[in-house]
Amino acid sequence: MTHQTSPPHPGLTSGPVYLDYNATTPVDPRVADAMVPYLTTHFGNPSSTHPYAAEPRRALAAARAQVAGLIGARPGEIVFTASGSEADLLALRGATLASRHPRPHVITQATEHPAVLATCQALTRLHGARVTVLPVDHEGLLDPAALADALDEDTVLVSVMAANNETGALQPVRELAEITHRAGALFHCDAAQAAGKIPLDVRDLGADLLTLVGHKMYAPKGAAALYIRDGIELEPVVYGGSQEAGLRAGTENTALAVALGTAAQLAADDLTGGAPARIQSLRDELHARLTAALPGRLRLNGPAARRLPNTLNISIDGTRGHDVLAAAPTVAASTGSACHSGTHTPSPVLTAMGYGPERALAALRLTLGRWSTADDITAAADALTRAVSTTASSR
Repeated sequence: MTHQTSPPHPGLTSGPVYLDYNATTPVDPRVADAMVPYLTTHFGNPSSTHPYAAEPRRALAAARAQVAGLIGARPGEIVFTASGSEADLLALRGATLASRHPRPHVITQATEHPAVLATCQALTRLHGARVTVLPVDHEGLLDPAALADALDEDTVLVSVMAANNETGALQPVRELAEITHRAGALFHCDAAQAAGKIPLDVRDLGADLLTLVGHKMYAPKGAAALYIRDGIELEPVVYGGSQEAGLRAGTENTALAVALGTAAQLAADDLTGGAPARIQSLRDELHARLTAALPGRLRLNGPAARRLPNTLNISIDGTRGHDVLAAAPTVAASTGSACHSGTHTPSPVLTAMGYGPERALAALRLTLGRWSTADDITAAADALTRAVSTTASSR
């Protein structure tokens, strides 16, 4: 099944083929429409007691229930934040400080998002936490036995993402959470890339804390949430009022909460309606076309099977990813490298997986989404193939 299920998106009708859905998604027009009344008519503060507060308060509760429904949580276990990075901060800093452990130990792994890794560094710098960063294998996966060996009596929290943003690699979250709980520690999962792309149930996963991000699932930037299992104590991330269970003071942004709730409901509908299979079919077609056009030169980075259905990370022998994309202006995608003063450095994720600089600098991250079509795949494969030929002849 490869037919498109959504009308064309107004933001994608005249630009290049968009293959950067893991970076950010277009706001779904249905999400934007749902927000509008709370930017115009229903402006009241949800915490007020007069009639202007009634509809914003109702909408906030409904949005919380929609987000909870996507991941099998209860509405009261959802705290709205302004970004996934903030949700990660609330989870890691909140759990570490609330533990009141004199020598808290936090464990994560090498290919985590910088929001987690940088927070771990801050916990060491500012609060004396001991942090263990576990290695991953050649597919980017954490060995559960390595986690078991790293846990000790001081461990208060383990943080491992559900899916990697570059390769789509799916970590064995359920097994990792079980190991963590046997040691008496909490388990946090950054599910920014996984939510809406694959089914998630926090009870089944065993997550105590889980991060969701709106702009990865067709809501605006600035909308995110942290799932906090009932009974978990966290130190607040913003002090002051009683909003968001006292963990994030400040008047709630009802419009963004409604956007996130609507996006979560649409994502749940997509999951039951077969959208992941449609997108995976298109992704595999893109892979097949590029493999046929560039025989013997394509390397898949990450697991062949155990990855997100929308993610294709490849390296093409004899190329640099940034050169290929520069020569293919009709394709909007990403590389794993970072550019500093004109010098490109390899992706830390691919480096942690054991790939050398040549392969890491050749990487292309091609990620599909709700508005990807079969025509997009044909056009992108042709454009990238021509670009490879162009860059090869100029080297």
